[in-house]
Amino acid sequence: MLSFFRRLINSKVGVIVTFVVLGVIALAFAAGDVSNIAGSAAGIGGNDIAKIGKEEITVAELRQRAGDEVAAARRTQPTADMAGYLQAGALEQALDRMIGATSLAVFGRDQGMAISKRLVDGQIASIPALQGPTGKFDENLYRRILAERKLTDAGIRKDIAQELLAQQLTAPTVGAASVGEQMARPYAALMLERRQGQAGFIPTATLPAGPAPTAAELQAFYGRNLSRYRVPERRSLRYALVTPEQVRAAATPTEAEVARAYQQNRAAYQASEKRTVSQVIVADQAGAQALAAKVRAGTSLADAARAAGLEASTLTGLDKAALTAQSSAAVADAAFGAAKGAVLGPIRGPLGFAVVRVDAVEQVPARTLDQVRPAIVAELTQRKAADALATLHDKLDDALGGGATFDEAIADAKLQPRTTPALTATGIDPAAPAQPDPALQPLLAAAFSAAEDDAPQLVQTDKDGSFAVVAVGQIVPAAPRPLADIRAAVTSDLIADRRRQAARRIAGQVLAAVNKGTPLAQAMVAAGVAAPQVKPLVGTRAELARQQAPDPAMATLFGMAPRSTRLVEAPQGAGWLIVRLDGAQQGDVAGNPTLIAGVRSDLGRLSGNEFAQQFARAARTQVGVKTNASALAKLKAELAGQGGSDN
Repeated sequence: MLSFFRRLINSKVGVIVTFVVLGVIALAFAAGDVSNIAGSAAGIGGNDIAKIGKEEITVAELRQRAGDEVAAARRTQPTADMAGYLQAGALEQALDRMIGATSLAVFGRDQGMAISKRLVDGQIASIPALQGPTGKFDENLYRRILAERKLTDAGIRKDIAQELLAQQLTAPTVGAASVGEQMARPYAALMLERRQGQAGFIPTATLPAGPAPTAAELQAFYGRNLSRYRVPERRSLRYALVTPEQVRAAATPTEAEVARAYQQNRAAYQASEKRTVSQVIVADQAGAQALAAKVRAGTSLADAARAAGLEASTLTGLDKAALTAQSSAAVADAAFGAAKGAVLGPIRGPLGFAVVRVDAVEQVPARTLDQVRPAIVAELTQRKAADALATLHDKLDDALGGGATFDEAIADAKLQPRTTPALTATGIDPAAPAQPDPALQPLLAAAFSAAEDDAPQLVQTDKDGSFAVVAVGQIVPAAPRPLADIRAAVTSDLIADRRRQAARRIAGQVLAAVNKGTPLAQAMVAAGVAAPQVKPLVGTRAELARQQAPDPAMATLFGMAPRSTRLVEAPQGAGWLIVRLDGAQQGDVAGNPTLIAGVRSDLGRLSGNEFAQQFARAARTQVGVKTNASALAKLKAELAGQGGSDN
């Protein structure tokens, strides 16, 4: 989990990409180093954590940003929590991003730039998460999410305006740099560089386990590795499900409703006639007459159309109104006045002259109420169930919005409450491990994004309209499991660590011998490795880059100096690799313009990003930045004291 946050904040996409976090992550808004954090705090209020020009970043804003980023991280890493976030240094990085973005916005406004209200409105309206059933922006949904997240419309608009200013200032620079071919050639040649070497492997599994660990050894190992046995924050859920089946009885239509529906749609159940016709549209009347004559003489309409460079279309099983809509009133009148097989036309239409053939005539008999009753009952039942669910949803939403507790709302709606044990964000109960219930996942996502004192939420659980009322029950902070409960696992881990350390010592002996000139295989035998595993390595950088899961030995080979040896741990602690680079041949890019062009493009993009970063740093210096180190430390301690919660 810690490595997840480190990857998140240390990605090399540059300063520009970090601006996407300016939006509020929980709402799905579009979405430098930190040495300045220790700078002077002179002139900063006690509630401010940084001052950029005349703009301020408050403690509350940074606290909100940290909570939003942890919640966003949980969507892809369910075990992510505030403790890991802080340990990875992500809070400082979040503040630095906020300072950088605000600096650009202040600089832009100082230069006379502005973001219109209409542009911000458009950004908000385009967010998919804020679009209602019609696909259009839903103001009520927007306000409800703001209330749930304890956000303000003004704050959201400020963040979006800052992001847009930053984009307008830096976008022209990104990608604008151009790198010459001569500069790109050496980098392109690196991709074709070929290296040869060898790798020896010391597996941990083949080494002895040693004596059974003592209680003192177990306790010491457990104490050194508490993070390995740490159980993430757990929460119990209080919830009640609402499904179409629960309102099915009330959704059963009465005989009067069925009869009324039949009468309202009586025209659809009466006897009717449907026809299938083929038609060809010809631009001029003479051409249409010639085509119609060929069809009447026995040529099929499709063949006659192809011969004229045209294509026939078929309209299947249409009544007169439908045929009028898809063709024209004149065609429909003629087709429904002719017998099967008749060839009609030319008939003037909006796009030219139609030649029509009546392919089939279908007489649809009238249907009685008894015949269509099952279909009407099914349609009315579905409609009434959806209405009943919507009514109940609105009733619960109003009650919870008015301050009703979970128990009060559930009792009033006559729902059956349920309570889960304390679960992790992935749905696991560490006390009784089992496969998580997939049905609980949307409820867990809502519960883990809520604060302890937040009101219960309504969470959709299925496309059929099902939903649940969800409240947070008990919150169990993240903490290591007691040694007594996991003694067997700790014992196994300690023995595995012994083997790892023993393999490391043997690998060190082999490395020392190889560095003195002993061949790798001979050095492994001398170190006591049974059936030494030595494999040759050969390949180019381009081949390594194409590998989906690069060989760690080959990856190490391309980071070494010629005729050197390096020790590296194998993945998953499987053992140790001793990698020897025997030689390297430079690549020749002559006659490979595609590779050179690709490298030029990559270098140009990287240069553009670097220029944009330098511009952002210059803007930061220009507007002036003051930070409050004590306020940051106090906030960090406050967040750390929440036991890993992000709220």
